Amino acid sequence: MIDVVLKKGKEKSLLRRHPWVYDTAIGKVAGKPLSGDAVCVRASDGAFLGYGAYCPSSALRVRIWSFNESELMDAPGFVEGRLKAAVSARADLLGRTTARRLVFGEADGLPGLIVDSYGDWLVTQFQSAGAEQRRELIAATLMELTGAKGVFDRSDAATRTREGLASRVGVLAGAEPPEKIEVVEDGVKYWVDVRHGHKTGFYVDQRESRLAAQKLAEEFRRKNGRGLRALNCFCYTGGFSLALMAGGAEQVVSVDSSGEALARAAENAELNGFDSSRMQWVEADVFAFLREQREAGELYDLVILDPPKFASSHYHVERAARAYKDINLNGMRLLAPGGHLFTFSCSGAIDVDLFQKIVAGAVFDVHREAWAIGRFGAGCDHPLLMTYPEGEYLKGLHLLMRP
Repeated sequence: MIDVVLKKGKEKSLLRRHPWVYDTAIGKVAGKPLSGDAVCVRASDGAFLGYGAYCPSSALRVRIWSFNESELMDAPGFVEGRLKAAVSARADLLGRTTARRLVFGEADGLPGLIVDSYGDWLVTQFQSAGAEQRRELIAATLMELTGAKGVFDRSDAATRTREGLASRVGVLAGAEPPEKIEVVEDGVKYWVDVRHGHKTGFYVDQRESRLAAQKLAEEFRRKNGRGLRALNCFCYTGGFSLALMAGGAEQVVSVDSSGEALARAAENAELNGFDSSRMQWVEADVFAFLREQREAGELYDLVILDPPKFASSHYHVERAARAYKDINLNGMRLLAPGGHLFTFSCSGAIDVDLFQKIVAGAVFDVHREAWAIGRFGAGCDHPLLMTYPEGEYLKGLHLLMRP
């Protein structure tokens, strides 16, 4: 195995078991490893640090798969064992949902690999050179472990380009998936399009937040004798909207810039038999829509802001901060006294502290008092590896606007 030797002093993050090695930390490479090849990372004094997969075209040059010198990443059974442990850790979720994340990259010791399960079908994303080189073994093992009918690959994320990998979409193993897959989450049904939907077809990471919205709707009706009026911005295929209807919301206005996504959302509502007269689907730019609603004097009991990623890297943080401030400021202006705000960021470059400061700034500028009464994050199938804080990409706040 080829040795990758770090510059003096650059071993500190690996000693703390952070799994990334950037090109600027490398002193020399004793050979010419190919994309995805296993390498041994050593400190400048030759001390063992870890085994990882090499990517010559990426600034993130090595992703560590094992910190154990006796645990070779290409040894027979290594990948299979990691996959088995990951699948087993999510088994208890089957009591609540048929949509789960089975593998979450670095958190499961399989850097750059994403696997989601939708009923009898699996969807993969190979976001690193190391995962890509081992894709056939991974696909075959997943089929055996889960009994899935097929594995569909959605390796079309931007991270592929940074790894020097071409985009790929198609069947990886087993049969072709149907055009739409029905999943059930906390009693609510959803259609999932694994070929064309965002990410792998569905935002499985928002499960706990959707359940919180459903429970809030139930509690609001119990306390007030009526269903709440909600505005769901960046609604995509209606996840939060459906959860609110299941909880007894009186009216849900859902806004997205994609007419295609809204059509799918309406199909999801029909699948559940919800009263269409209480649901409104609006194709519009959310930033403009929020201002128009304010000018019209509209008020809501709940506003949900779940935008797409505004900052793809640290270079875009300033611009993203302005966008988050804008939607939160205008979203708060639409809340009735005692109203609730669910606000989210899925931008990894915006950390929890910065996001809270942005939202606090919006509260100050709107001249209202607000309590943060809850925090949101991805569910237990997206565990946070404590030595890899970058894994905490999704964060959210539940604010109560004081009367």
